[in-house]
Amino acid sequence: MSLPVSSIQFTAAPRRILVTGATGFLGGAVTLRLLELGHVEGLSFLVRAATPAEGLERLLQNLRVHDIDERLAALLKPEQILCGDLLDTHWIDAAKPLLQTLDEVINCAAVASFSRNPKIWPVNVEGTFALAEACAQSRRLKRFLHVSTAMACGPQRQSPVAETWDFPEPDQQLVDYTASKAAIELKLRNELPLLPLVVARPSIVVGHRRSGCKASGSIFWVFRMGFALERFTCGLDEQIDVIPVDYCAEALVELALKPKLNYSLYHISAGNAGACTFGEIDEAYAGAMGDAPVGERYRQVDSADLKELAADFNERIGPANPRLVLRALKLYGGFADLNYLFDNQRLLDEGIAAPPRFTDYLDVCVHSSRDISIPAQMQWDFK
Repeated sequence: MSLPVSSIQFTAAPRRILVTGATGFLGGAVTLRLLELGHVEGLSFLVRAATPAEGLERLLQNLRVHDIDERLAALLKPEQILCGDLLDTHWIDAAKPLLQTLDEVINCAAVASFSRNPKIWPVNVEGTFALAEACAQSRRLKRFLHVSTAMACGPQRQSPVAETWDFPEPDQQLVDYTASKAAIELKLRNELPLLPLVVARPSIVVGHRRSGCKASGSIFWVFRMGFALERFTCGLDEQIDVIPVDYCAEALVELALKPKLNYSLYHISAGNAGACTFGEIDEAYAGAMGDAPVGERYRQVDSADLKELAADFNERIGPANPRLVLRALKLYGGFADLNYLFDNQRLLDEGIAAPPRFTDYLDVCVHSSRDISIPAQMQWDFK
């Protein structure tokens, strides 16, 4: 869990750390973790903004959604904002003097959408590479921690999935997002041999142990929808690899700042020990809702049969666009059909704590989602 402000130890010689994606879900959690550990003065943030003051306001708005202590928020200054983004990288030349002074980069920035967003490849591949290429010229940089996704492994893997640099062809990936993440991993590794690259691949990041879905409802709507429809493509005895964003952030910060690592590639995942079955999730979800579990009423269906559920959408999940809901169900059904767990032994061997189970904090996700409809929550993943 996050450290209380009263226990913060401020460092005398601040490490110079650049965080990208700090106005997003995972990047915001990473930023908060760094602040709670006392890394304040040395932090810089790449933020899409016209001025540093505007960028700082965007950052603070996101950190407040993550429940930052205002005493920490007050320590951040406009001078820590680097105005720019990974879609238009003209700012990099002017920023090279700053980039040459960095000790670590934690690259959380990405277009994390399962829609066919035209910005996915320009940001996730071209822009990310441009930033990394500039950072690779620094003799001071100790680590460039790139945040990818465990699902970049593609289909037809043996579970639990091991950390490997082997990827399927892009057209075999389920969505453009995972294809882009696989492509940039290989591009960074193969074309920038001097970059001190470490890749972290989180599994399925859902909610937060304290604030649930307050900062993001990403993917939690899938569970809500499956139990509301009493149908989905997975069986109740199958497991799913889910971690909360705050655990993911804690692991990322440790991977970024640990003086020496044994590997250059890590899963941040629940693994065999931390994964839950859908039956266990059904029990925990029902308990949080004050309802009976779906249990024997649940039916596993094929992806091709999901369209037969459309007639029940309005009654069970509220007013929704049937075409969009079906597309979302088929996409997530495709991932669920893979039935993957991701080996996290490398992470544990680094001394990083084992993850919580999804059922340990699922009630917090339920209570934080009560005032938002399932179709509205679904929009987190289709921007």
